[in-house]
Amino acid sequence: MKRIVTLLLSAALLISAATAFAGPLVVATDTNFPPFEFKDPTTGDHTGFDVELWDAIAKEMGLEYSLQPMDFNGIIPGLQSGQLDVGIAGMTIKPERAKVVDFSDPYYNAGLLVLVKSDNTDINGIEDLNGRVVSTKTGTTSEDYVKAHAQAKEVKLFPNNDAMFMELLTGGADAVVFDSPVIADFMNKAGQGQVKVVGPLYQGQSYGIAFPKGSTELVQKVNAALAELRENGSYRELYLKWFHTEPK
Repeated sequence: MKRIVTLLLSAALLISAATAFAGPLVVATDTNFPPFEFKDPTTGDHTGFDVELWDAIAKEMGLEYSLQPMDFNGIIPGLQSGQLDVGIAGMTIKPERAKVVDFSDPYYNAGLLVLVKSDNTDINGIEDLNGRVVSTKTGTTSEDYVKAHAQAKEVKLFPNNDAMFMELLTGGADAVVFDSPVIADFMNKAGQGQVKVVGPLYQGQSYGIAFPKGSTELVQKVNAALAELRENGSYRELYLKWFHTEPK
C-alpha cells in the first residue's frame, strides 16, 4: 500500500508538470564529457548518458526543452543569471555549488582516478604527484582535489577533456586526475594501450542536475521523474548502455 501511495503521488506531480512549466526549458550540457555528453561524429548531434537521461526525464514530465551545449564553467553563471533553466553535465554536488544553485537527487556516483602513461613506473597514486605536472579540467572537483592533496609542481587547467588528455600523451604533464567514468572511457577508446590508472578511487562523489536557486517545484518534479525511471527500469537500461555495468 505504501508503494502504491508513493507511485500515485509521483504520478500526480508529473501530471501537473506540463502546465506548471509551459515554455521550453533551456537545458545546458557540457560540450565534451564522454560518455556523459559529446558530439556524435557520425550525426553531429550531442548525445551521451546525461543527454539521454534528461530526454527521458523530460518525456516523463511532458516537458519541452532545447539543449544548449556549452563550456562547463558557464553553466552555473548561466543558471544564476536566469539564462538557463537546467544544467546536466556530470556536475558534482558540492556544498559551495549548492549555495548558488539547487540540485536534484544524485543520479550517478563516481570518484577520481590518477591516469599516467603506460610506461610510467614512478607514479603509483596521488602521493607521488608531489613535484609533478598534473593536468585536469578547470572549475572541477578534480582541480580542487589535486590542489588540496598533492604538492604538484604545476596544475595545468584545460577547458575540455581532449586537451587535458593530450597534454599527458604529448609529455606536457606527468598525470591526469579526473572523474572515473571519463578516465575509463578514454582508456578504452582514444587512449587504449597508451595509458593506465594507478592508485585507488579517490573522493567518492555524486552527480546532480542543477537548477537556479529557488526552483523548488521543478526540482521536486524532476526528482519524482528520476524515481519513476528507476522504478520502471528505464534508468537501468540507459546505465547499462553507456557504462556496461549495473547501476551503483
